[in-house]
Order: sequence, then structure tokens, then C-alpha cells
Amino acid sequence: MKAIPTLCLAALVAVAGSAVSGRQADDDGWIPLFDGQTLDGWRVGENAGTFTVEDGTIVVNGPRAHLFYVGPVERHDFKNFEFKAEVMTTPGSNSGIYFHTTYQEGGWPKEGFEVQVNNSHRDPKRTASLYNIQDNYEAPAKDDEWFTQHIIVQGKRVMVKVNGKTITDYTEPEAVEATSDDPPRVLSSGGTFALQGHDPKSKVAYKNIMVKPLP
Repeated sequence: MKAIPTLCLAALVAVAGSAVSGRQADDDGWIPLFDGQTLDGWRVGENAGTFTVEDGTIVVNGPRAHLFYVGPVERHDFKNFEFKAEVMTTPGSNSGIYFHTTYQEGGWPKEGFEVQVNNSHRDPKRTASLYNIQDNYEAPAKDDEWFTQHIIVQGKRVMVKVNGKTITDYTEPEAVEATSDDPPRVLSSGGTFALQGHDPKSKVAYKNIMVKPLP
């Protein structure tokens, strides 16, 4: 059997990866999760009206709700990855980005981790906190301005950057203790992403939502 040249083999692997993901990656490996026009590939249970699409953005404004990615990219199961989105908060607003989670109809997600989106809400845990695990108390961005939130998960390490600056750098210890309110959460074998609608007074927008799967 004739050997396949390395470059051709790499091309075949890239094509196969795109077929599995359902969308084409750009030259740097980033794959869009939001088409800018619809919520195709996303699912919300209770209070679905909290999420709307306006002018190429997902606008989050309404009662508590969570919008889960359930689309074809990596069959919505991400273990090691880079995730980034452009985000805009409004004064007094709270939201979050979950990873390693799974779809549920209502309530706060029982699985996964939340990366906080909050620059001025009464909750003092600010944007880029790995919520209740490694919290940040100083807002790294301003309300009413777009900023980029970048989450990197590789093995037991989680990094969160805002506009290119590292705010959170957490490595999970061998033993994880439970908090007073929750059982211990540990970095799992994978899961999907979710955007949080926190409360009716919070309004937050997301756009250019992308993921780069990592080995």
C-alpha cells in the first residue's frame, strides 16, 4: 500500500475534524458557536425569553435562565479548550459563562464551573472569577464597553483572561473540599458551555462566541 504523504494526511485529519465539529475552523483553529442571527445549536429550558438575538449579539435580560450550547461542534462535549467571547455588561448587571456543564431545564446548573461576568453588581465577585473557587474582587473591565473574556482549560488548570490580561490562574489540587453550600466540584472529563441570565434587572450582551478544542 502506498504511503500517504504527511501533509496530505494532516489535511485529511483537518477535514475530518471539521466534519465532526459541524463548522469550519479558521486558520488559528477557532470555531464559531453562535451564527450571529439565531440561537441554532443552543437550548434553554425555563424562562426562554431571557435570551434574544439582536444586531448580531445574544442579549441576556430577564428572569433566571441558562442557555446551553447543544450544537454539533465537538458534539457539545469539551474537555480541554480555549473559549472566548466579546461581552458587554450594563450597570448593576450579573451573568456568567459555565463550562464542563450539562443541559438542565431549570435552576442553577448543578454541574460544571462558572466564570463570572459582573463589573458592578452588588455581588462583589467580579468578572473573570472562577466562582466560589478563585474569586476576583476588582473589575477588570467597564460597563457599557465591549471586552473579550478568554477561558483556557487544560487538564487541571484554568486560566481566565480579560482583554489579554490574565486575571485568574487556578490549578486544581489533588483533594478538593466541599463548600458549606455545595458538594465538591472537580474538573471533569468534559461538558458543554452555558450563558447565564441572572435576574430581571441584569442586561448583558455576548457576541463572537468561539471555541478552540485542545488536545
